[in-house]
Amino acid sequence: MSSHNNIIDEQIGKKLDHCVSDILMKGCGGAIVGCAVSLTILKRRAWPVWLGAGFGIGVAYRTCERDINSLK
Repeated sequence: MSSHNNIIDEQIGKKLDHCVSDILMKGCGGAIVGCAVSLTILKRRAWPVWLGAGFGIGVAYRTCERDINSLK
């Protein structure tokens, strides 16, 4: 029983590590896209950067939630 719990803990740890890196990558990617839109179209406004980062983090959160729920 103890080895089964250790295997599950390892799987959860790997999923959470993947989630953290996914959130950072997609959040930064969204911010970069928002920055590009802001610089080229919207006369250097800040809100596209935050909107892009928010979309990226939201997509990563949904992916993480699905991955972690698949362990059940």
